[in-house]
Amino acid sequence: MTSLKPDARARAVARRIVTAPAVVSLAGALVLTTLVMLAVGVDPSLAYPALLRGALLDGNLEYTLAAYVPTLGMAVAFAIPLRAGEFNLGGDGQLALGGITAAALALFTGGAGSFVVPLVGAVVAGGLLAGLSAPLHTRLGIPAIVSTLLLSAPAVSLASYLARFPLAEQGTGLAQTPLLPDAARLPSLGGSTYLTIGLPLVAVLTVLWLLADARTVPGYEIRALGANREFARYGGVRVNRLAALTLAAGGAFGGLVGGLIVLGAPYRFVDGALTAPGYTFTAIAAVLLAAGRPPAVPAAMALLTILQAGGQGMEREAGVPSQLTQIVQGLIIVIVAVAAVAKARSSGRRA
Repeated sequence: MTSLKPDARARAVARRIVTAPAVVSLAGALVLTTLVMLAVGVDPSLAYPALLRGALLDGNLEYTLAAYVPTLGMAVAFAIPLRAGEFNLGGDGQLALGGITAAALALFTGGAGSFVVPLVGAVVAGGLLAGLSAPLHTRLGIPAIVSTLLLSAPAVSLASYLARFPLAEQGTGLAQTPLLPDAARLPSLGGSTYLTIGLPLVAVLTVLWLLADARTVPGYEIRALGANREFARYGGVRVNRLAALTLAAGGAFGGLVGGLIVLGAPYRFVDGALTAPGYTFTAIAAVLLAAGRPPAVPAAMALLTILQAGGQGMEREAGVPSQLTQIVQGLIIVIVAVAAVAKARSSGRRA
């Protein structure tokens, strides 16, 4: 068999890139968003540059990078179980439980263990919450996509109760904890207001996950489990144990993100502040946009973070509501879902 000539090889690579699900979904979402702008009388040539300036220029890059930390962490929290065929929809609960655990440990220890002890506690809390979904699935037959979502609501409510009553700051009437001790706060990067060591920490952990997924035996077993559960079982993979471990690992990432948020500015747990930004929804959109491929997750998450962070600038300069960026995310999910269904039906007809 003759090898492809360089120009033919380049065309083949370009064709694969252009027809990739992520590229098709993004292009379709941008086309539909542009049509919406035109329909309401907004000039896209003004809106899109304003969006980029609001995220990357005019001193906004620092804020965008800070927003990238929790969104990337939650994307990994969803992507790890997804590789094993499990859906972790309990990100909000893992965030809230990890955050309130970190705050409680920081307050009770007085910051004696620096920020390490609260962060470890947040990781354990998130991992345990997500890990509860495994026996519900294996013993009772409740799918993880249901159990993680159902467990999330009581976890968020528990965190809210603790912030409003036992751990509440006295004399303010606000649903928040007191300021955390200085020793428990995350060190900032270069004197930055928003950036802390959470950025390199999440980046390093994400790289380690990518390497483990691609180059280790457990990574191969997880991929085999996600591709075909019965084949993995036949090949000697301990299916139930591995599914439980991936769910717990995803929950641990969610708990870690909650701890990083609380131990950063404003250095306290504020009821609703962790779940209101919609980190879980954005993370799911990014992983779907990346078609579940781990190497593409950080890039997809960066794109959606830019959309969210730049929405405010687009609203100020072009008069476009910042909620339009949420419409873009929703359109991406819809297009990815439609493409996946069409591909599955096409494969079924060929089979």
